[in-house]
Amino acid sequence: MQSVIQKIEASYKKSQVVDVRSGDNVKVHQKIREGNKERVQIFQGIVIRTDNKNSHTSRITVRRIASGVGVEKSFLLHSPLVLKIEVTKRSKVRRNYLSYMRKLTGKSARLSGVDFDREAVNTVRDEKAEEEERMLQEKLAAEASAKHAEEEASKAAEDAKAEAAIAAREKTE
Repeated sequence: MQSVIQKIEASYKKSQVVDVRSGDNVKVHQKIREGNKERVQIFQGIVIRTDNKNSHTSRITVRRIASGVGVEKSFLLHSPLVLKIEVTKRSKVRRNYLSYMRKLTGKSARLSGVDFDREAVNTVRDEKAEEEERMLQEKLAAEASAKHAEEEASKAAEDAKAEAAIAAREKTE
């Protein structure tokens, strides 16, 4: 029974996600659907909490100050609506839940930075998504070539029709 549940959970997990820790400054690219339109919204802030690190329900809570008001958002790391998470700064913290950051403002809310390899942390390769993107590009290329061939055929037919009209006109003259 447990293996069936694990298989279902694994099917919903992304193959790789960025290693996000408490104290990181991140940019979360989230897909927002408004009516029939879609757009990508970027939420930038500090990670104050990480939950269920190795589970398909792993979640981060990101906090930022917007117009003088603290705003917190929770993101499921394996959600298809979360397109990309980019770590911009890594800070030294000794807790997992930085609830004390809610009381701090201004310079007192700064955390001391730690050197880290930004490129190595932010590079995530999702083979499944890359394969889907490649297939989509191939499909678009095939459609474009078919459309181009159709346009060439219609242009050739128009040219033949024009030549026939010119020949018929020359015959009557």
